[in-house]
Amino acid sequence: MSGRLVVCPTPIGNLEDVTLRVLSALREADLIACEDTRTTKVLLDRYGVSAERVRYDANVERRVAPKLVERMRSGAVVALVSDAGMPLVSDPGFVLVQACVAAGLAVEVLPGPSAALAALVVSGLPAETWRFVGFLPRKRGALEAAFQVPETLVAFESPRRVGASLAVLAALDPDRPVAVCRELTKLHEEVVRGTAGELAERYADAEVRGEVVLVVGPAPVEAAALDAGLDALRRLVDAGARARPAAGVVAELTGLSANALYGALTAPDR
Repeated sequence: MSGRLVVCPTPIGNLEDVTLRVLSALREADLIACEDTRTTKVLLDRYGVSAERVRYDANVERRVAPKLVERMRSGAVVALVSDAGMPLVSDPGFVLVQACVAAGLAVEVLPGPSAALAALVVSGLPAETWRFVGFLPRKRGALEAAFQVPETLVAFESPRRVGASLAVLAALDPDRPVAVCRELTKLHEEVVRGTAGELAERYADAEVRGEVVLVVGPAPVEAAALDAGLDALRRLVDAGARARPAAGVVAELTGLSANALYGALTAPDR
């Protein structure tokens, strides 16, 4: 086949979580672009994959991406991997994918492990609508804003900052449901669920180790804001708009949840 990029998600902890398609792609690739060649070598050695590897991390991607594009233009198949999970999701890869699209090269994405999805599902919190923000911001104002979204929030966090971030959330809303998901799929996997106040107290002085994903329940919608959004939605529907798409438009403009707006519109007591 002609040159192309194959984006390959890798296990987030347990090496047995790699898919058969990913292993096949890695074996067939002419070159594997790795966030860390040493980390990827552990996976490749486990499954007897031998292929040329090249470093491709955030520090070198703008320099290396054009070279990889040229290899693909010449017919090479390049597999892109990060240390764990899906490349581009808080990991390098966007520059290379963007360059391939601009060059008219095919980009194939294989399904596979994702810490964000695993944490969302195991958290027990609403998963119908959710927002992934990568790593949480460090400045208090930005962090408070992140916690005010109307959807379930999924975020990566440094183990050194878990207690501090939970303290900020507890100051905003001590009753907000939270799940602290640590070392997912690994030997010492741990999921702790509770309110922001409870977990802020638990992690205030705790030494946290390993990879952490925080899942935070949706921020409560202020009644006045919901009423204003509902009024706008009603006017759109009265003018002939379909309720579900109109709810999406109002949600984009107001930051409210489209599901909350639609549910309020169709509720019997409304």
